Amino acid sequence: MLFGQEHVRRYVATDGAEGHEWEGTTVLILTMTGRRTGERRSTPLIYQRHGDDYLVVASHGGSDQHPAWYHNLQAQPDAEIQVKGDRLPVRARTATPEEKPELWRIMAATWPDYDEYQKKTDREIPLVVLEPTG
Repeated sequence: MLFGQEHVRRYVATDGAEGHEWEGTTVLILTMTGRRTGERRSTPLIYQRHGDDYLVVASHGGSDQHPAWYHNLQAQPDAEIQVKGDRLPVRARTATPEEKPELWRIMAATWPDYDEYQKKTDREIPLVVLEPTG
């Protein structure tokens, strides 16, 4: 099973032939700037499309802490995604309270564990909209 940096490495090396399809859903690679180090960081994330945008969830498995990648995007929202062999510049933003219910349904239909993760924590799990800029 692919996970973490091995998932990133194999996905990038094969233009997503290995790693885009995962556990019955789809994965992209999000590359952003580390808020403390200034280094580029990549992470595999389950995604869905919504119009031209890409949706990801900062679930951290239902942890009480936001994942590091979410903090990085808050500090520097300009990032890059790789979907299969395509690389796109994006700007990240957290879904508004008005749009989140609809977008959450899309993501929970893709990965039902998101609903369970939300029940495990008092933290409001952010849904992130990645808007292509290129």
